[in-house]
Amino acid sequence: MGSSTVNKKAACRDAEATKNSILDAAEEEFARAGLLGARTEAIAANTGVTKAMIYYYFSDKEGLYRAVLERALSRRLQILQKVDLHAAEPKEALRKLVASFIDGAGQNQNLPAIFLFESVQNQGKFYGQIAIASLYSPLVQVLERGIASGHFRKLDPLHVAVNIVGSAVYYFCSAQNVKHLWPSGTDLFSEGMREKHKAEAIEMVIAGVLKYPPA
Repeated sequence: MGSSTVNKKAACRDAEATKNSILDAAEEEFARAGLLGARTEAIAANTGVTKAMIYYYFSDKEGLYRAVLERALSRRLQILQKVDLHAAEPKEALRKLVASFIDGAGQNQNLPAIFLFESVQNQGKFYGQIAIASLYSPLVQVLERGIASGHFRKLDPLHVAVNIVGSAVYYFCSAQNVKHLWPSGTDLFSEGMREKHKAEAIEMVIAGVLKYPPA
């Protein structure tokens, strides 16, 4: 292998590392203030690069914002692909999906905030530009399978999928509000509280979709 080839591969690795570093800092900034309030100067300062470097890779602030959304969706889909949607009974597949959504929201608390800002500030403009339907389609498929097999009641799969995602992320994006429902000092992001939220959310979802829920 020639030195020029090695140098090119090293340059590609360095460029990819720089882009990921910029995306990490941008994610933090967009979670803090949304697209409208985010400052590229802050992103550059937190990354150790110039604004010109950010624009070189992502064209402008909107391009950077879209890249953050696309990376988040891609990572989310990679996790969902590990959930077995076909071998398990619909109820068990749904349990695993809900758990996956909640674990994802708990592991990266920037994303619920970004999606909330996206709805309020941009009326979902950029949300609609990424393949967001692919995030909901596994839920819709499992719900449809559950209806067809007679395990789930007659329901609107897409509406229920939206409600399921809402139950998964609301706890995290509104934590600073709902924390006042618990004794002062309760850490809603502690492992115990996250697991409690997950368990209750899963049981609520399952009880809501079963055709004949137990008494």
